[in-house]
Amino acid sequence: MSDFNRRKFLESSAGVAAVASVGAGTAVFAPLAQAQTLSFKPEKDAKLRVLRWSRFVQGDIDAYMINVKKFTEKTGVEVRVDNEGWEDVRPKAAVAANTGAGPDIILSTNDDANLYPDKLLDVTDLATYLGKKYGGWYPSVEAYLRPDGKKWIGLGLGAAGSYMVYRQSHLKAAGFETFPKTTDDFLKMLKALKEKGTPGGMALGNATGDGLWCNWLLWSHGGKLVDKDNKVVIDSPETIKGLEYAKELYANFIPGTLSWLDPNNNKAFLDGQISVTNNGISIYYAAKNSKDEKVHELAADIQHASFPVGPVGVPTESHLFFNQMIMKYTKYPNAAKEFLRFMMEQDQFDAWLTGAGGYIAQPLAAYEKSAIWTSDPKNTPYRDAVKNMRPAGYAGKLGYASAGAGADFIVVNMVAEAASGSKTPKEAAERAQKRAERYYKV
Repeated sequence: MSDFNRRKFLESSAGVAAVASVGAGTAVFAPLAQAQTLSFKPEKDAKLRVLRWSRFVQGDIDAYMINVKKFTEKTGVEVRVDNEGWEDVRPKAAVAANTGAGPDIILSTNDDANLYPDKLLDVTDLATYLGKKYGGWYPSVEAYLRPDGKKWIGLGLGAAGSYMVYRQSHLKAAGFETFPKTTDDFLKMLKALKEKGTPGGMALGNATGDGLWCNWLLWSHGGKLVDKDNKVVIDSPETIKGLEYAKELYANFIPGTLSWLDPNNNKAFLDGQISVTNNGISIYYAAKNSKDEKVHELAADIQHASFPVGPVGVPTESHLFFNQMIMKYTKYPNAAKEFLRFMMEQDQFDAWLTGAGGYIAQPLAAYEKSAIWTSDPKNTPYRDAVKNMRPAGYAGKLGYASAGAGADFIVVNMVAEAASGSKTPKEAAERAQKRAERYYKV
């Protein structure tokens, strides 16, 4: 855990709730007595519509829909679930918020909730209940969804971890027994892989999830978009060093990564075009469950690792955060709260984590004990994604500006421009500075 998150977690009174485990990996939580009684009575004839991002692993949506069916059977509330791509959920959510019509509940990404906080239902009572019962929300969740330190504007769902996915046999052939721990050795590895004809590649297009490696690159060299006072400081010597490093990385990538979106590196890896990339556990999940014998054989060779540590000397993790928002215009606020409560309770949430095969890391500390994280040792690196990640708007306070800057892919575009040589590192940083200042107005 980074020093930033460790300190914030220890400061959180909810972060010290007891967690125990018994049996063969079955989690048993020790909730506070007063946290066991909260429920919301759905309105008469309530119906709910949920808009959520589309699956990257089939088990996610299968387990989710089983829980939806259980909720309907228990409450009588009919629930319609629509699935859209990450890039499509954001604009549809914004339209719904601004027009006051649309889905009752939206599952979106990163700090989208901070684009329209006044349009969202206050869920402080529900968030407090869940936090007390399940070991506390991780600090990054509070940063995203409790921006004023008081009111909760949504609930955390978890995060798709962005970790290194690589082929062990190819690394060994290139002279590396273990995955590099530092950015210097990471570059050496990429050069060796390219020389062996087994290159790496990471997305430099406007990829909502896989483009997050650009945050790691910036932070690992000491750069950041804004400081703690929300002053834009991305045009800095530290950023320039990071962008110079990006040029060296890119020179060893497979061609075409400038246009890669979230599905592209999955396909390239499973096709045998690349040996290393950043991704969620979906590549391994796809290989492990593939009926194509050639693809299935890849699973044994796939390994996962944390990103290398850069000149700053500490891990700088960036992962795709998922939120759950209830729109204030809903006609059925109690039904919506009860739905989210039901979905986050142990019987449903643990089953969903398991069904998703480790693709989503939990937002509540108690679920660290879920059996999914130890049933396959290749799942374990993804367990602590939410615990260890820095919020996308680091090191400032999240809000409209951070959400807008993230949605505009300012950091990703800067790295792509410098890495490809379309702009010098200085020019790319200057352009990013000007773009960010439009959001972070003084």
